[in-house]
Amino acid sequence: MARVLATALRAHGFHPLEDSDGGLPGMPGISGAKGTFAIRVPEAEKADAALLANVLIAEMRH
Repeated sequence: MARVLATALRAHGFHPLEDSDGGLPGMPGISGAKGTFAIRVPEAEKADAALLANVLIAEMRH
């Protein structure tokens, strides 16, 4: 789900961070713990990216 979400965010013009500091192996900019994950984006994109991400996650869970 994290990879699909990061790809979808990129497709909508967002810029998930690519550095591997704290990221999951093979998934730079994505971190997770206990079944959750976070995709880091630049601060200026954070609010809009969160809105889109929440809609996409809801759709993927149905």
